[in-house]
Amino acid sequence: MSELVITDLRAEVAGKEVLKGISLTMKSGEVHAIMGPNGSGKSTLAHVLSAHPGYKVLGGTVTLDGVSLLELDASERARLGLMLAMQQPVEVPGVRPIDLLVAAGARGDAVATMKTEADRVGLKAELLERFVNVDLSGGEKKRAEMVQLAVLKPKFAILDEIDSGLDVDALHAVGERLSAATREWNCGLLAITHFRRLLDVLTPNVIHVMSAGKIVASGGAELAETLERDGYEPFKV
Repeated sequence: MSELVITDLRAEVAGKEVLKGISLTMKSGEVHAIMGPNGSGKSTLAHVLSAHPGYKVLGGTVTLDGVSLLELDASERARLGLMLAMQQPVEVPGVRPIDLLVAAGARGDAVATMKTEADRVGLKAELLERFVNVDLSGGEKKRAEMVQLAVLKPKFAILDEIDSGLDVDALHAVGERLSAATREWNCGLLAITHFRRLLDVLTPNVIHVMSAGKIVASGGAELAETLERDGYEPFKV
């Protein structure tokens, strides 16, 4: 059983404090959703957890199985079992997906696993022979990220609005693969999203609402229903 623990995390970007004391604990196989209005700090949290260089930690701790992450760079965090699936996956000309995965610590027959997983999420296997994300559509990039997830099998995956720009079929394919990951190797998922439609596929254990850099409410599925009905106004601080 693995555990990701965030305690009183504070961070700034461009000299402005954005995260103002985030605390939450996730265990293996759990799905936690983070929702909130634009500018509430959701993506900042994802970037800080994944060691994005543009963000400065002001205080607090983040540990994965008792190991402090904040002193580690992105590659070291990845090797410990943390993965970020980005809202807008970047293109990496000159680098093949297999090379990226091997560098990230892929084991076994990664090529065979990639082909199997591509078929599983409805991605043409030949697209994985191109350079990373080059000439792929938005939906293809998100499906390709699911292939990476299945090869690397992280302990925890941070999903930064992974449903953004997906049509119904792609959303179902991505959501089903993520849901299966929680069962197949107990992957914990921290899903940042604006929309309930992802949560209809990826059933969360806990929903957190962020506002002004803080978690202001946590609850179950009923919280998503409240947000859909009333919006974020009742939760603003």
